[in-house]
Amino acid sequence: MSAKSKFLKGQFLLDSGELGGSFFQHTVILVCSHDAEGAFGLVLNRATGKTVGDALVADLPDTLKESPLLLGGPVQPGALSFLHTDNFLPDANVLPNLQLDHSLDELVELGGSFSPTQKIKLFAGYAGWSPGQLEGELKRKSWLTHPASLDLIFETDPQQLWQTILHQKGPKYRLLAQTPEDLSWN
Repeated sequence: MSAKSKFLKGQFLLDSGELGGSFFQHTVILVCSHDAEGAFGLVLNRATGKTVGDALVADLPDTLKESPLLLGGPVQPGALSFLHTDNFLPDANVLPNLQLDHSLDELVELGGSFSPTQKIKLFAGYAGWSPGQLEGELKRKSWLTHPASLDLIFETDPQQLWQTILHQKGPKYRLLAQTPEDLSWN
C-alpha cells in the first residue's frame, strides 16, 4: 500500500454497525483531510434542528439563512465549517470542485456572489482523530469506507444518506442499511 493510498481524504466513513449507542451510530462522515498528523471530517447526516440564521448573525441571503445547520461532529460544536461547490473551483481542497472553509468572511462573500450552480452546506463542530486513531478504528472494523461524490453530499437527503450509500455498496450491506436506530424497535 502506498503512503498516499492509506489516507482517506475525499472518502466517506460509514458506521459499520459497530458504533451503536454512540454519537456516530448510522453516521456518514466526509473525510476532509487525513495525513500522518490525524484526520478531520464532517458528519453529513446529523441535523442540529437549527437553521444557519439561528446560529449566525451575518449579512447572508435569506436562502442561506434558512438552510439547515448540520452537526459536523462532537468536537467544538461552536466551530463553523462549510462545504461549497460550483462548476469550477480550481483550488478545491477536498475533492475536485469541493472546497472546505471555516471563515465567516468567506461565507459572507460566497453568499453575496450569484451562481446558480453553487451549493453550500454549513456545519457546527467536526469529527477529529489524533495520529493513528482513525487507523485503529478502521482495524477494529468500526468504519466502512466509500468514495465520496458531490451528488451524495449535496443531492441526497441527509436522513437517507447512510442507507443510500450502503445500498450502493451492494447486497452484502443491504441488511445493515435496514438496521433501526434503536434495536429495541426490531
